[in-house]
Amino acid sequence: MHILIVEDESFLANILKKTLTRAAYEVTVVDDGSQAWALLEQRCDFDLFLLDRGLPGMDGLTLLRKIKQDPRLVSIPVVMETGMDDGDSIQEGLNAGAYYYLTKPVHHELLLTVINAALDDVKNTQKMREALELANETLLFLDNGRFSCRSMDDARRLAQVLASAFPDPGRVILGLSELLINAVEHGNLGISYKEKTKLVMQGKQFEEVERRLLLPENRDKKVIVEIIRYADQVTARIIDEGEGFDWKKYMDFSTERAFDPHGRGIAMANQSSFDSLVYEGKGNIVTASVTIKG
Repeated sequence: MHILIVEDESFLANILKKTLTRAAYEVTVVDDGSQAWALLEQRCDFDLFLLDRGLPGMDGLTLLRKIKQDPRLVSIPVVMETGMDDGDSIQEGLNAGAYYYLTKPVHHELLLTVINAALDDVKNTQKMREALELANETLLFLDNGRFSCRSMDDARRLAQVLASAFPDPGRVILGLSELLINAVEHGNLGISYKEKTKLVMQGKQFEEVERRLLLPENRDKKVIVEIIRYADQVTARIIDEGEGFDWKKYMDFSTERAFDPHGRGIAMANQSSFDSLVYEGKGNIVTASVTIKG
């Protein structure tokens, strides 16, 4: 994996490079925003960008926007460095596509956790889209269907299947996966947001999911998905057996969670994957819809 660091503070750049190199990443360092963009115009063989907000030549936000407007670079994750109290610039960065943030001074453990999370997101998305290309298209002829899953692996596989029921499978597959995984992880298994943050930082997220799946109270729990095709739209109604949650604060990318190594799935599904995302009641039922265009 190759990471491009754009940081004008040489001391910090050296620390970041040393930390990432020790973690077996290939690292290139540039200290100027304009030089970084000139480099990216020549090559795009990077897997992640780590950008400082305040850069000479071209500031980090401008560089971020140019990256997200370039078809060659748009899918490459961007991690931004900023100050904890810089709320306005954080929101600007979130709106521009930087879903991962680090505060200065950068802590080594958090740096690696956030970078690993960003790269895992890209890797999982790529795998799902590759699998989607191999999936059959029989669900395009489905009017109504009821499906269920129990584990996170089941959720990912089911998302790959159900995406083909929608007009643009590549657009919805990640959103479906995020919603189904949330229903398993947070809904049926009751893993809270704070608990997941701690588990991700410790690298024990999947271990805890497997442990809870085996608990007697969870063995029979399932996530139900109902696919319905109308004349003008396709919907997926996802129902879990959890106690619900305050879904309103997760519908958009938030500065409050910008520094967390997770917590972007619902906002991504709402803003990118579906035309409509509606939660019901206590939050254990969500309906995701895509309009069928003429």
